[in-house]
Amino acid sequence: QVQLVESGGGLVQPGGSLRLSCAASGSIFRFGIMGWYRQAPGQERELVATITSVGSTNYAVSVKGRFTISRDNAKNTLYLHLNSLKPEDTAVYYCRYTAGSTVWGQGTQVTVSS
Repeated sequence: QVQLVESGGGLVQPGGSLRLSCAASGSIFRFGIMGWYRQAPGQERELVATITSVGSTNYAVSVKGRFTISRDNAKNTLYLHLNSLKPEDTAVYYCRYTAGSTVWGQGTQVTVSS
């Protein structure tokens, strides 16, 4: 069973950058589709970006060109680079692992505010 732990969230000013990390336990990490999702207060959880085991990526329209998803299978770690952050990017960010079953991390808060 894969377990996921996110880190790297925090408070950042508009226009700033952050890097989120998602550390996974379990040797089967490299076989799964990994994704970042986010949930703002009062809103449903939404897709941010996904990456397959071979590195194919997909992004939500709202973050395309500003966020970059990547993975290091040797380190069992998923990343999300967030650039040109906007107040509307404020949310709890979750990573997700899918390979038959689905596993979620506990989330990390990103707050974009001046």
